[in-house]
Amino acid sequence: MPAIHTDSTTFKAEAEDSKGVVLVDFFATWCGPCQMSAPIVDKMADEYAGKAKVLKVDVDQDRESAMKYGVMSIPTFVVLKDGQEVDRQVGYPGEDGLKAMVARHLAS
Repeated sequence: MPAIHTDSTTFKAEAEDSKGVVLVDFFATWCGPCQMSAPIVDKMADEYAGKAKVLKVDVDQDRESAMKYGVMSIPTFVVLKDGQEVDRQVGYPGEDGLKAMVARHLAS
């Protein structure tokens, strides 16, 4: 099961109104590091099924959500817990870095 792609009409319901931990990947199709991280993000969606939600937001398609979260560089990964931002990473930190971000907030 790949990550859920959201847009300006579905982002609030999928991310901000969700209970629990949500990893949001703000990306663009033309971004090299974003393409590198894409298969890892999809793999994490499988691994965290039932524990955390994994979303992808194409900043070219959903500028509104990107602006709301102050995304200036991509990829930017934001962790929300019960709709509130609790963690952020600008740039691809590698698979272990992404997993550590999510695991920190699943444990708390």
